[in-house]
Amino acid sequence: MTAPQIPPWREGWTPEPPRDGIVAEGNPNWYKGMKSPNPAGRPPGLSPQSKLVQRMLENADGILDAVISKAMEGDSSSAALILARIVPALKSQAQTVQFDFDHTAPASQQAEAILAAIASGAVSPDIGRQILEAVNALSSIRATEQLEARIAALEEKYS
Repeated sequence: MTAPQIPPWREGWTPEPPRDGIVAEGNPNWYKGMKSPNPAGRPPGLSPQSKLVQRMLENADGILDAVISKAMEGDSSSAALILARIVPALKSQAQTVQFDFDHTAPASQQAEAILAAIASGAVSPDIGRQILEAVNALSSIRATEQLEARIAALEEKYS
């Protein structure tokens, strides 16, 4: 690996040591107890963004009326905008599936049953993947619980 190249404008430069030996996040030129760089504080009045939002809220009825009238005239983008706000987008839902599955079997046998159901066409591959992930998560939870029980038993034995 090669050493990083130092640009000419940075040669001989070293950072200032931290004040009072404390390294703080943020601007290193600011420190606790220093005089405010803006003693007058934030100027009164609204920021440009909040002024824009306020104007939009004041004119919301007129904007809505204009969009509705455009949609009624046949403007498809206005109609799509209105419908997107009124009718929620459809979300896909998984179908319920039924296949031979023993929830008391070891995780490896459960995975084999799921893979067999996918291979036979009883379960679609994407649903099978979701079921496999659920079995894996449950297996991890069970392993953690068993490990906690073993540690507690060992602590009790050697206490």
